[in-house]
Amino acid sequence: MWERSAIFEGREDAGRRLAAELARRLPPDEKANAIVLALPRGGVVVGYEVAKVLCAPLDVIVGRKLGAPLQPELGIGAIAPGGVRIVDEQIVTHLGISAEDIERIAAREEIEMERRLQRYRDGAPPPRLEGRTVILVDDGLATGVTARAACRSIRRENPRRLILAVPVAAPQSVDAMRDEADEIVSLYSPPDFSAVGLWYRDFSQTTDEEVVTLLARARRAHTETLQIESNTRRAEDIQMNGLSQSRPVEIVAGSVSLQGDLTVPPNARGIVIFAHGSGSSRHSQRNQHVARLLNENGLATLLMDLLTPHEEQEDEVTRQHRFNIELLAERLVHAGEWVQHKPETEDLRVGYFGASTGGGAALVAAARRPDLASAIVSRGGRPDLAGEWLAHVFTPTLLIVGGDDTQVIPLNRGAFDRIPAEDKRLEIVPGATHLFEEAGALDIVARLAADWFVRHLDLAAAVRAA
Repeated sequence: MWERSAIFEGREDAGRRLAAELARRLPPDEKANAIVLALPRGGVVVGYEVAKVLCAPLDVIVGRKLGAPLQPELGIGAIAPGGVRIVDEQIVTHLGISAEDIERIAAREEIEMERRLQRYRDGAPPPRLEGRTVILVDDGLATGVTARAACRSIRRENPRRLILAVPVAAPQSVDAMRDEADEIVSLYSPPDFSAVGLWYRDFSQTTDEEVVTLLARARRAHTETLQIESNTRRAEDIQMNGLSQSRPVEIVAGSVSLQGDLTVPPNARGIVIFAHGSGSSRHSQRNQHVARLLNENGLATLLMDLLTPHEEQEDEVTRQHRFNIELLAERLVHAGEWVQHKPETEDLRVGYFGASTGGGAALVAAARRPDLASAIVSRGGRPDLAGEWLAHVFTPTLLIVGGDDTQVIPLNRGAFDRIPAEDKRLEIVPGATHLFEEAGALDIVARLAADWFVRHLDLAAAVRAA
């Protein structure tokens, strides 16, 4: 039997792992021009995860299997949009199926195909595929007849390249499909394949409602991504003209003064205060990287030292301050009050970005002063350290964890379940470890954070729209 580790927990897990492999293989120019087409219904769950990681649009291509008379589970062919029809003449001859029977079966399936297309797309036109890299996704490849019909339908639209991507496939089907796609990506092709569902712990049926929900969610996410890219280009123009500069500041937090770096782009849309992780400071390269992208999206940032120089020296020896979540949270509250009393930031909504232990501190600060915080993002954080304060977090919260950060994932899941906020999300970045040092991993974190903060902090846009 194939290794147990090759079994997927569910379609979401399979999609994330498939997305990581595709992200590794695709060159930047193809990622920028890619579109994901999923075969409903189960393929849409997988395709949603792929599209999310690649920041690509998601749509569907509805192929339908032609089932034999009196044996509908036995496929004799398939159809796909554009008049594509595939018939297995050998099976048809063996079973003695007439041409009239095939026409009747095909007509019935065409009606169902059109019904599903209308339902899934809500009347929207099909996407343009010409000149694009099309990634056709399903939850598995058994006989491959439906995927074959879908490939031929896509080919009629003259894509730049066609990639067939599945988590698991029968080896003989992969070989048979090599003439249909430019590339086939299958994470596993076990010799004892048998059936797709056997390679999933959870292979429960996907409903039409779930497909519609995922497609709508993907459309919103892609629209927001395009907006962020537009804002990024605008912010880059601003930075090239030297209009957005960082300057050192001093934040009074009770009896101590803390050092920080404040950046306020023109027409800022909100401000994000960074809560650095254990043993780190405002000079953290990872947080500076994220802060730059937030600045490019019109968000002000405050990177600050949560400890004084003397406390940092003590902490190097005792490590007593970095896990003092109450102390760190109190200083974040002071920072939030500080930005609300500065003329250049007083009208901006405040968000907290916490890393490692800073994630727990950000949640405690938001729970203690919900009037200060409008959004929270935790990167590789320890939200569990917020303890009983988790039950009082009603601020929109995004938890981001590396897919290979096996020790921290369950801590985030447990904390996520305890947070009562209506608007909350847990994002697991495939292939990333605790510090997100892998190529492209930190960029994914930055995009997710920018999306979350822009959506929740852009008060100016809300006022303009009112």
